[in-house]
Amino acid sequence: MPEGDTIYRAARALGKALTGKVVTRFETNLAPIARVDDDSPLVGRVVEKVESRGKWCLLWFSGDLILVTHMLMSGSWHIYRTGETWWMSKSRMRVAIRVGAAEGSVEGWEAVAFNVPIVEFHTARSLERSSQVPKLGPDLLSDAFTVEGGIARLEAYGAEHPEAEIGVVLLNQRVLAGLGNVYKSEVPFAAGVNPFRAMRTITAREREIMVDRSQQWLKANVLDGSGDGIVTYSGNRRTTHSMRREDRLWVYGRQGQECRRCGAAVMMRKQGEQARSTYWCPGCQPWVPSEGQSAAAPVGGQVKASGPRRRKVGC
Repeated sequence: MPEGDTIYRAARALGKALTGKVVTRFETNLAPIARVDDDSPLVGRVVEKVESRGKWCLLWFSGDLILVTHMLMSGSWHIYRTGETWWMSKSRMRVAIRVGAAEGSVEGWEAVAFNVPIVEFHTARSLERSSQVPKLGPDLLSDAFTVEGGIARLEAYGAEHPEAEIGVVLLNQRVLAGLGNVYKSEVPFAAGVNPFRAMRTITAREREIMVDRSQQWLKANVLDGSGDGIVTYSGNRRTTHSMRREDRLWVYGRQGQECRRCGAAVMMRKQGEQARSTYWCPGCQPWVPSEGQSAAAPVGGQVKASGPRRRKVGC
């Protein structure tokens, strides 16, 4: 699943290609989106800005129209020069936006959303009333985000939900926006926190480390593409300092392999209502039971884990 850093890079690349340019063609195979385009055509509008909010990507057009997308497990944005062959079949296209060439250039751009399961049009007012986007927690990649604010958000949620498991809480976009399943395993490892521990057992120092490392790693993974060029893929996400592809993560996708710190076998267990795979080191992340919980540590499952799939195009 694309996480906050992937969506941030996608929005940044889309913004470089589209912002300030006039839409010359719009295409969709989604009936609700087509109806909006019939009533309020996109052609002729200017792309005012593109932004990410957690795992959401928002494209703002002149005339108070906003295209909102969420990738879930399978979606991706691609960017092509006008006339360039798409990497995926047209049957997978959900939205295609073509813009004219910038001043002094002979080439335009085309942004195509493939396999995107959530595509919506909003006005500024309807977006405010949305049941999802405005209710996001603080975005870890926002310029306004502070570690202190993130700590306070975790602390407040823990006070309201003391038995919630920290691994599930880190995935909750209404607490902190931007973390996905990879970081849900990597961040607790950094703090030495077992991801199945209840919020009531998490210390102030552990909250501080997890929030600080969440922001640090997300920001580190969006450095590629921060220049003037349009970068559509920046390689695999990493949390270690190793440049080797196979050594880029501490625990995620490494079930049964030796922990890079202590040598214990990394474990995996399904967690939460969505039964997402969670990885941890039983040596580095000891179990701390909450009141009424068993003193026995969680046991890893037997399902063989696989690493995250490599995308050909990062946006």
